[in-house]
Amino acid sequence: MTDCIFCKIIKGEIPSIKIYEDKETYAFLDINPINYGHILVSPKTHSENLLAMKEKDTASLIKTSQKVASSIMKALKADGFNLGMNNYPAAGQLVMHSHIHVIPRFKNDGLRHWPSKKYPANKDKEIAEAIIKCL
Repeated sequence: MTDCIFCKIIKGEIPSIKIYEDKETYAFLDINPINYGHILVSPKTHSENLLAMKEKDTASLIKTSQKVASSIMKALKADGFNLGMNNYPAAGQLVMHSHIHVIPRFKNDGLRHWPSKKYPANKDKEIAEAIIKCL
């Protein structure tokens, strides 16, 4: 894709701080990190989101994310990490090229998880049945 910023980063047309690269994936520092060491892992083959990815690209993306997360834990002495993937603008996706955020976490880093909800009576079963029908 010619206008994709991540495709341009992967091709070296736009500078990035590369952390890791193999035949299928490219990992680089996020320029607006949630915590220092926040890395974006992307398949080299363009796809807009998880639903558009080929199975082999999905497997490679997870494999590289695992490798990067392990390195983050060791190098930064992180207490944990979050993996995140935003799919579609409603979920916060800003760049329409599949990628996973690997975010180092530290005790007392001030980040909070999103709030949770309770299902009203029988709504959980209704939602589950609707999802199951689409599988």
